[in-house]
Amino acid sequence: MQSTDLGNKESGKIWHRKPSPATHDGIIVNIVHSTSEYHPKALRFLNVAFDGSGDSFIAGDHQGNIYTFDLHGNRFTLVQRTAQACTALAFNLRRKSEFLVALADYSIKCFDTVTKELVSWMRGHESSVCSISVHASGRYAITTSSDTAQLWDLDTFQRKRKLNIRQSVGIQKVFFLPFSNTILSCFKDNSIFAWECDTLFCKYQLPAPPEGSSILYKVFAVTRDGRILAAGGKSNHLHLWCLEATQLFRIIQMPTKVRAVRHLEFLPDSFDAGSNQVLGVLSQDGIMRFVNIQTCKLLFEIGSVEEGISSSVISPHGRYIASIMENGSLNIYSVQALTQEINKPPPPLVKVIEDLPSSTLRSSNLKMKIMSGRVQRPARSKESKIQTRILKQDLTGNLENKENELSEGLNKKRLQILLKGYGEYPTKYRMFIWRSLLQLPENHTAFSSLMDKGTHVAYLNLQKKYPIKSRKLLRILQRTLSALAHWSAIFSDTPYLPLLAFPFVKLFQNNQLICFEVVATLIINWCQHWFEYFPNPPINILSVIENVLAFHDKELLQHFIDRDVTSQLYAWPLLETVFSEVLTREEWLRLFDNVFSNHPSFLLMTVVAYNTCSRAPLLNSTLKDDFEYFFHHRNNLDINVVIREVYHLMETTPADIHPSSMLDAFVALTKGQYPIFNQYPKFIVDYQTQERERIRNDELDFLRERQTVENMQAEVDEQRAEDEAWYQKQELLRRAEETRREMLLQEEEKMVQQRHRLAAVKRELKMKEICLQDAARRRFLKLQQDQREMELRRLEDELERKVQMRDQEMAATAKDLEMRQLELESQKRLYEQDLTRSQDTIAKEIQKDAAAHRQKVALEEHMFRKLLETSQLGSRRTQKVIEDNLAKAEQACLNADWQIEALHKQKRDDLLRSEGYQEVATLLRKNRRRERELLNAMMQEEAKKWKEAEGKEFHLRSEKKAAALSDASRKWFLRQETSAALEHSGEPLSEAEVEAEVPAEVPAEVPWLQREHMASSCLPQTSPLDDISEVDPSTQSIFSSRKTTEWNHMEHDLLKKVRNLRQRLTAQARNRCQPPHLLMT
Repeated sequence: MQSTDLGNKESGKIWHRKPSPATHDGIIVNIVHSTSEYHPKALRFLNVAFDGSGDSFIAGDHQGNIYTFDLHGNRFTLVQRTAQACTALAFNLRRKSEFLVALADYSIKCFDTVTKELVSWMRGHESSVCSISVHASGRYAITTSSDTAQLWDLDTFQRKRKLNIRQSVGIQKVFFLPFSNTILSCFKDNSIFAWECDTLFCKYQLPAPPEGSSILYKVFAVTRDGRILAAGGKSNHLHLWCLEATQLFRIIQMPTKVRAVRHLEFLPDSFDAGSNQVLGVLSQDGIMRFVNIQTCKLLFEIGSVEEGISSSVISPHGRYIASIMENGSLNIYSVQALTQEINKPPPPLVKVIEDLPSSTLRSSNLKMKIMSGRVQRPARSKESKIQTRILKQDLTGNLENKENELSEGLNKKRLQILLKGYGEYPTKYRMFIWRSLLQLPENHTAFSSLMDKGTHVAYLNLQKKYPIKSRKLLRILQRTLSALAHWSAIFSDTPYLPLLAFPFVKLFQNNQLICFEVVATLIINWCQHWFEYFPNPPINILSVIENVLAFHDKELLQHFIDRDVTSQLYAWPLLETVFSEVLTREEWLRLFDNVFSNHPSFLLMTVVAYNTCSRAPLLNSTLKDDFEYFFHHRNNLDINVVIREVYHLMETTPADIHPSSMLDAFVALTKGQYPIFNQYPKFIVDYQTQERERIRNDELDFLRERQTVENMQAEVDEQRAEDEAWYQKQELLRRAEETRREMLLQEEEKMVQQRHRLAAVKRELKMKEICLQDAARRRFLKLQQDQREMELRRLEDELERKVQMRDQEMAATAKDLEMRQLELESQKRLYEQDLTRSQDTIAKEIQKDAAAHRQKVALEEHMFRKLLETSQLGSRRTQKVIEDNLAKAEQACLNADWQIEALHKQKRDDLLRSEGYQEVATLLRKNRRRERELLNAMMQEEAKKWKEAEGKEFHLRSEKKAAALSDASRKWFLRQETSAALEHSGEPLSEAEVEAEVPAEVPAEVPWLQREHMASSCLPQTSPLDDISEVDPSTQSIFSSRKTTEWNHMEHDLLKKVRNLRQRLTAQARNRCQPPHLLMT
């Protein structure tokens, strides 16, 4: 036994020398996976799955490493590292390079073994996935966990259906039946249901197991033809269910060592047509036993108590068994090596002693003959008799040797002796021996001409009647049958010809010429007289079989007659299928080794022998269905016994009823061209051909008419569908329109409510604005009032100060006058007293006059400065008022601009909303027209207001210009007066001096007294004597009264100006406090 350690290698060879498995264990190779760390440990394999070909499989360990093993190419490859343990595998998808793996996180992933990439990731399970079953087409997969089963479409990797169950009943397994569209679901309460895959319609439910059986099903297995279901559990009993009859037909009891069954799987046979007979049973002791479910015999077993098996998978073609051992390693078994002892032929009973060239009898001339299993030796009689017998044999032997000589140096007689000794021909040389026995001509040209005619019309739809999984086999079968139909017309109407030819097609699928010639030779020789009663079964051949059966077993024939079982039931099914339905591949090959080595009557005798060897179960059968089932299924019958019985019948059957008397000897196919085969009622075939042609034409006409009707019906259906779709669309549009109308109404209601809310908010904002404006206006008016009061108080203080100054000036003037008078009087007395001191007095007077003049000049300058300050203060106040008014006007303009911008923004928002509400535009058009009229009116009003504001501004500018002109006129007047006073005094000044002496901002309201003082100050002064002489008491009184009058006029004018100023300021404030007009758009 070879052992391979995968280690850290990603690829390599599975074995390094050609494996030679031993017959006692059959192990090809043992595969282990250990790590190369400091402490190496073995990684346990958990799951194995074969692909559709059976020559490759994938295996996954508990660390998520998935390997592919190609047993044909002796290579292994690491295809994926999933980093988590896999719980189930499937490798038989439609795309051969893809596989499914269920992981420990309850997800299923699809990988590609070639690209090693992730194809899809499927989720949906809430517990660990325990099994994956793939449909025969590879398009669908069922994943099963303990709580649910899910059906997936492997083209789109989408979940199609999900099986939900009650929590009290768990799922054991859900899987597809092989080559079927049926899903089988098995639950923990032993209930089993069958479902149709497309519709998920429940087809049937298996009845409950017998009451005496306490087994709970845990493992299941189905034959490849989907007819038998095997179920087991924690017991040593196995239940076999017939799924067609939906009933339990057999209970198998395993040995007492078996206490529980852990796994079940049928062993496929490539030649059993799917009706598997060998079942592998893995028990709790780690040993997998293979039993025949018909004979209930233990054939072989794998594993042992020391090296137990955890799980096993058998390849689809039944050549390999991959078993995961309890120690985590992987064993690959060869089924051929395991079954070699079973299929080994018995030791030869015939031993041949060849003759020497001399005619004398020697010990080597003795021959042993087998009769009924005993070896009979020739009696030692007289030597003359023995010698005469030997000579006779020599004479006849020469003739027989010429007849028995075959091509390639073979001898038919020797082959028959070899066949009797071993029971079969060597497997390696069987095809060669058959070709020699049948003397195949290998007419390549003739066969090519038949093949060039193409597929015969009778076998165009062969796959519908015989759905064969392998397309290659179907294609070869179709070509072989077409060649036979082109060779002879009867084979296009022979219904059982596919059944007859299929075993040979499967056997010779790599050489179609040999396959055709073998079938043709079989038809010519072993199917003689089969077509004389066409299209009925060969009644003459069946009568011969019935006669032979009546001679050898009258009781069985009478039983058949009593049960209304004719030869068409117990003989014809065996002939038309050439025993392929009731025998395994090895048994069938062994049988035809004998058939091709004997007379054509051997096949008919085989039918009789098969019935006589099965007489016990046939005599126990009473129902006609049981007979039908018996002759269409494999039975518990040893083919070696049947063959021995055939030879016995061939020897013991009388010549008058012997089939050899009716059948001709073997005739090989002619070389070059194939012989003409017309051993059939030609008129029936021609009539059937004509009828078939007529029916075919009628069918074509019918198909054309039906196609026309179907086209019309399709058009009508299409029109109906279009109408229905149109009506549905209209209904949907109507509903959508109603929905939109309701939505519009709701939106309109919401909009109305929003408008009400906005109006309320606007009202609140307007009220707040009005309140704020009122508060601001009141605050502004209060401020203005305070300013006016302060200004009035300041004016009153100014008036009081001026009155005080006037009084002080008047008192000072009176005191001056009094002092002047006193001085004049003192000067007069001094003048009179001291004339000598006149010059001193004059000088003193001049000094006094100069001091008085300086005092006057200072006083005038002080008054002029006060006047200038007053005028400047008034101009500043006026400028400040004008600036405030201008700022307020600008603020009003900014407010108006802001309101205009806000209204424009509202207009844009309205336009945007109008785009969304086009359908209600007709309802709002009238309101929008009214709003437009109101907007025009407000714009006109705005234009008027702006014109009015512009007029007021123009008036303000004109007032400013007038004020400026008045200032200029006052300046000019002051200059003129100053110039006139200077000219009057006789001391003209230059214009520059006048401008220097007279300030630029002398107000127009200069008091007359002040002007007179200024003028008087500029007058020439005479001597003090002259002044004194000019001033008298009357003049002084007149001066005082006039001065008082002037001061009263000045006070009246000042109060009048104050009142005008108050009125003008109040009007300006009232105009500023008017609310601005809003522009509505």
